[in-house]
Amino acid sequence: MYGVLERQFRGYFEKAQHSPETTGTVLLQLLERRLDNVVFRLDFADSRDQARQLVQHGHIVVAGRKVDIPSYQVRVNEVVGWKEASREREFGKVLAAAIPRKTVPSWLSLEKGSLSGSVLRFPEPSDVDSAIDTRMIVEYYSK
Repeated sequence: MYGVLERQFRGYFEKAQHSPETTGTVLLQLLERRLDNVVFRLDFADSRDQARQLVQHGHIVVAGRKVDIPSYQVRVNEVVGWKEASREREFGKVLAAAIPRKTVPSWLSLEKGSLSGSVLRFPEPSDVDSAIDTRMIVEYYSK
C-alpha cells in the first residue's frame, strides 16, 4: 500500500518495536509521515507512486528546503509545499485549480492558495482510511 520494499518495512518495524508506545500505532505513524505519503494525503498527487515521483524530481519543499527523498519523515508543524518554480508550470496551475479533490485527513492542514500544508499532529490508526490490522503485522514480524 505504501510502496515500501520488505527490507525498508522491516526497518520501520524495528524502529516501532523499540518505541515505548504500541508497536502497531508507531508503525502506522512512521508510514503515514513519509514525505511521499504526506504529499498524497494533501491531495498534491493522484497516487502514492505519483507523489513519490514528484518528490524524487524535486517539486516538493519541506520548511522551505527542497527534499527529494520520498522516505523523509515529516515532523509535526513542518510545512510541505510546492517549489515556487513548479507552481508556475502548467501542471502546478492545473493542480492549484483542482485542489481539494478529496478530503484531507484531520492530522494535516491544507493551504489551498499557497499549495502547501502542514502536519498538525501524529496520525492515529483511526485517521488511516484503510482497515489495517496492525496486530497481525506485529505478530508476523515478531518471529
